[in-house]
Amino acid sequence: MSTPNKPNTNAESQSQSRRDFVKQSSLLAGGLMAAPLFGGANFFSGSAGTIRVALIGCGGRGTGAIMQALLTKYDVKLVAMADAFRDRIDSCYKTITSKDLSDAGVSGNLLSKIDVPEENKFIGFDGYQKAIPLADVVILTTPPGFRPMHFEEAVRQGKHVFMEKPVATDPAGIQKVLAAATIARQKKLNVVVGLQRHYQNSYRELFKRKDLIGDIVSSQVWWNSDGVWVNKRKYGQTEMEYQMRNWYYFNWLCGDHITEQHIHNIDVVNWFKGAYPVKAQGMGGREVRKGKDHGEIFDHHYVEFTYADGTVMNSQCRHIPGTMSRVDEMLVGTKGVIRCDAGSITDHKGKSLYQFDRKTENNPYQTEHDELFEAISKGKYVFDDTENGAKSTMTSILGRMATYSGQVIEWDKALASNFSLMPEKLDFNALPPVLPNDDGYYPVAIPGKTKFY
Repeated sequence: MSTPNKPNTNAESQSQSRRDFVKQSSLLAGGLMAAPLFGGANFFSGSAGTIRVALIGCGGRGTGAIMQALLTKYDVKLVAMADAFRDRIDSCYKTITSKDLSDAGVSGNLLSKIDVPEENKFIGFDGYQKAIPLADVVILTTPPGFRPMHFEEAVRQGKHVFMEKPVATDPAGIQKVLAAATIARQKKLNVVVGLQRHYQNSYRELFKRKDLIGDIVSSQVWWNSDGVWVNKRKYGQTEMEYQMRNWYYFNWLCGDHITEQHIHNIDVVNWFKGAYPVKAQGMGGREVRKGKDHGEIFDHHYVEFTYADGTVMNSQCRHIPGTMSRVDEMLVGTKGVIRCDAGSITDHKGKSLYQFDRKTENNPYQTEHDELFEAISKGKYVFDDTENGAKSTMTSILGRMATYSGQVIEWDKALASNFSLMPEKLDFNALPPVLPNDDGYYPVAIPGKTKFY
């Protein structure tokens, strides 16, 4: 494995209130089944003992996720870490070993739950392969493009999994995750996907009462905000390192913000309807985010998703500073309306049918770990989030394909296309799948010209 510090003389030419809370294939199946259904000593049976955890992906979300895992009341210990970059491992390790947790109601720090010797810190694209065998549970928090291959390996080795959303960035990745999900069920592996609204009290209470609005006939979802960070190119970076450091702006790594962020809102409607769209059409583009460090993604998307029953979900997401900000979901039924941000259910005349008590709200990011590790500690098979995680991810990918192409994109055709964004080789000196032109700008999808099948 090459290191990401070799100078590249062609670099220049290759050139988190609630809103903050919210921000926070048969061959495959055959390969996975080659491993035992229960991985011997690697499968945590629920007997007395420590639950060993490996963290794969040590950036900001990985740091938060491992702290939430260690803050559960169960005997959990971090034993291995892996990341493509050494500095991310070091930063994560420093944070989790030194942070004063008094603001979380915990006395002292987490040192007693951390045992990661130097030899258990793995650097490079293949680090996950060395970290996973050391654990009972793996936490997958790299950029989402890597999620399918990491999940596949974790399942092959019989590990329980927490993985962040989205679970892929392309249809080929979705196919891989769905195939691995079949094996995970056979092995009775608990899998939680970081679509944390499923673990949030207000959403759970609204879901229990969704019949108050009758049949859902339409829905509206929003993730409109100013946008996110940018990591500018630095001298000496290879193109691969630059894109990895600035991963949000490249589809093979991120999937565009409709997939990386807006999946949360899209998923709520899928969850409440108990269904996934059969087709999508929409529009999008780049109005203000057009710089060299903005890669290839759009800064706005508007999608009309159609379900098999003919109902429509209208979806909008935008990353444009100075515009209206809203992160929310609304479902309209034959008898009333659910407004998720407000935690309310009303009839069509505005009469209250239910109002969630905000004093009973929880931290769903913590709850998803609390419930996962409770199940594992008791030796119970409780969680199987994978299929929904994959299909809600696919919904967002369907939307991206629709806005990029300007065409009506059908679910079955898009998934069967097995379209892949991933590079042929993962190495810091290898070329990523998208490259800049001589002026340092990346090719961007053109509706009416870009095609997927």
